[in-house]
Amino acid sequence: MRHTLPIAPQFYVTAPQPCPYLEGRMERKLFTALSGEPAERLNDSLSQQGFRRSQNVLYRPSCADCNACMSARIRVADFAPTKSQRRAARRNSRLIRRANSPWATEAQYALFRRYLDHRHADGGMADMDIFEFAAMIEETPVKSRVIEYHEPVAPEGEDDTLVGVCLTDVLGDGVSLVYSFFEPELERHSLGTHIILDHIEIAREAGLPYVYLGYWVPGSPKMGYKARFSALEIYKNGAWINMGNPADHASEIHPLNVDPIAEQVARIRLPDGQPAKPRR
Repeated sequence: MRHTLPIAPQFYVTAPQPCPYLEGRMERKLFTALSGEPAERLNDSLSQQGFRRSQNVLYRPSCADCNACMSARIRVADFAPTKSQRRAARRNSRLIRRANSPWATEAQYALFRRYLDHRHADGGMADMDIFEFAAMIEETPVKSRVIEYHEPVAPEGEDDTLVGVCLTDVLGDGVSLVYSFFEPELERHSLGTHIILDHIEIAREAGLPYVYLGYWVPGSPKMGYKARFSALEIYKNGAWINMGNPADHASEIHPLNVDPIAEQVARIRLPDGQPAKPRR
C-alpha cells in the first residue's frame, strides 16, 4: 500500500513596492498558493492568523521595517452600533440584499468603474479591465458569495438599481469581506458602513462569531473607519486582542518591532500540524 504524505504549502515573499497606506514606506507581502481540496481548510486556518485571500492566493503584509498592517475582525455577539451607524442602517433599510454565486456581471463592473474613478483613481486597481474584474470575482477555490445591494425602483416594468457589491468568503468561524464597492453618488447614504453592518447580520443569522474586515493600519486615513466599529479585534504579535485605543498601536510602524521573515513563517500554524516552509 502506498502512503502519500500531505504537501505543506510553500511561502514566498514579494519584492518591495510603495506602500498604498503609509506615505514613504515600502510594502512587502508573504504569500502562498490556494488550490485544490485543502483550500477551504487552509483559508480558514490562515485567515485566523491575519492572512487575506486574493483570487487563488493567501497573503499577509510582511514588510522589512514596518508591522502596521493588522487584520481586523468584529465579534458579532458583542457588537453594538453607534448612533451614526444606526442612522446609516435606517437610511439604507429599503435596500434589497441578494446573495449570488461568484459570477461577474456587466452591471457590477460598471458600478466598480464608477467607484474606482471617484474614490481610487490613482490606486493599484484603477486600470483593471472587465476580464481582470471577472477574475477577481470568479477565481475562488473556496466558498464565496457576491452580496449585491439593490435600490428598489417604483415605476412598473423597471429593474431595481444596483448600488453596492461585496465579494464575501464564508469561513468556518465567520464571513470575510474580500472586496466591496458601492455607488459613489450616494456618499451621504454611508453605503460602506451599511455593507459592514449587514454582514454582521449575515454572520449572526448563520451563527458565525466573526466578521473579518481586512487590514487596519494605524496612521492611515484610508483605514480609520474600521476603528469606529465596536467589539473590534486586531491580530497583533500572533494573537487576536481587543483594539482598545487606536493610538496605543502607533509603535507598530517602528522597524525594531519587525521579526525576520523566517521567524514569521516558522510561527504559522497549518492544518494537520504541517510545517510552514519559506521560499525566496
